[in-house]
Amino acid sequence: MITVGHFNNYLSVYLNTTTFTQKRNMKIYYLVICLFVSMVASGQAPAITSWLQNSSETGSYYMEGNSVAMDNGVLYNCQKVEYSDNFVYVHTHGIPAYPTGPFTDGNPSLASDQNAIFQIPLFPVEKSGNKDETTGGNIGVFINGVALFDYRDGVGWDTENNRLCGGPGNPPCGGGGAPGMGGGSDWNRDAIPAEREGFDCSKAHPAMGNYHHHQNPSAFKLDLEVVSDICNLYDAEGLYAIDSTAHAPLIGYAYDGFPIYGAYGFRNADGTGGIERIKSSYQLRDITERTHYADGTDIDDGPPTADFILGYFREDYEYVAHAEEDYLDIHNGRFCVTPEYPDGTYAYFATVESNWVSAYPYVVGPTFYGDAERRSVNSVNESTTLYDATVAVIDQEKNLSVSIVPNPASDLIAVQVNDLVTEAITIELIDQLGKVVAQKEIAQGRTIAYFDVSTLYAGVYLVKISNGVYQKVEQVVINKF
Repeated sequence: MITVGHFNNYLSVYLNTTTFTQKRNMKIYYLVICLFVSMVASGQAPAITSWLQNSSETGSYYMEGNSVAMDNGVLYNCQKVEYSDNFVYVHTHGIPAYPTGPFTDGNPSLASDQNAIFQIPLFPVEKSGNKDETTGGNIGVFINGVALFDYRDGVGWDTENNRLCGGPGNPPCGGGGAPGMGGGSDWNRDAIPAEREGFDCSKAHPAMGNYHHHQNPSAFKLDLEVVSDICNLYDAEGLYAIDSTAHAPLIGYAYDGFPIYGAYGFRNADGTGGIERIKSSYQLRDITERTHYADGTDIDDGPPTADFILGYFREDYEYVAHAEEDYLDIHNGRFCVTPEYPDGTYAYFATVESNWVSAYPYVVGPTFYGDAERRSVNSVNESTTLYDATVAVIDQEKNLSVSIVPNPASDLIAVQVNDLVTEAITIELIDQLGKVVAQKEIAQGRTIAYFDVSTLYAGVYLVKISNGVYQKVEQVVINKF
């Protein structure tokens, strides 16, 4: 049963935040909460309806040296979503619809079946007092059932012996500092620069089979500055493609229950000001030696920046508060209006630089805004309602933004959806006589389809894109030289 206690808990999120320039009065906020609870009671809350579900198709992966993806036999995306008065339970194998791998840094692991159940709170609240630090391992889950990790990779700096410690192949870390997965260290390595060679095209990799993203889950090859060439041979995708002209999609939930969005949002927290890249408030410190934390705390010296570039360790960053509303708080979130939460919610963003390269702290952290717990459970031990995704209403007003490259083409064309695909999309290649010469499907959680046009006659063809309700048609020219 939805109780008045839920109203008050969720209301505290609104009343404890100061992100909006002016707060609305309590009466309006209370009405907002009543409407939100009504959505939850009817099974329409975004935390229930946003998960990508699949019960029949299996994922794929690349082995190094083989550019043909192989079936892994594991169902991708999420398989079941059920909810109670307080939680949504997401059943997933942890495999995305897009291909995984290869991981070219010697990682012997493959993305494997996690058979997980995540228990995400429907009424998240800000945690009072000291905030929970993010930890090694899962700290959230994307809407395709893939895990989110924070910045760290479990490796630190052994100040006594002047060497890396923790993680595979290194001695364990000891001493103080924030603990990594391999032990404690005053200097904790950042996975994004340190493990870049081991990320696949979708910017992810497995830890003992647990495939996960530390950062914005879009493909390297679609960034304005491409910092990895892994996509050149092992073509893959990501959960969504960044679109600077539209509010980013809801892409996941953190363990404290608050939503995670992609890289772009409304400039102002109240939903005005147009679309803007939402920015991290962390920046690299102006240091040449690693001797102190940003707050001035004297600690054991870390390695010189001549040996490890600034940004190689988490402690190389400092938080600088900004007055502008398109900058995020110390947790990498803000209270704001979003398309799924028109009356406002606290939300995290997957931050990127202006060139779309991932920006620290990447998604969530280094602390949670809300009350976070380990959300992986072995079973569901309360009465729940099953969410039936087949009755979800397709957004008939959605404007599918696509890119067709190259155009003109002679051998191969790629149709890239510049957004998150939440309903399967059919793409038809049609000749001048109206004949469908090729057809492909982009599944939920994928973004791209390829057409081999090397055997087609030269001429103008139509590319028809449809989700069953909405459709658009583009032209592509095929040349023969």
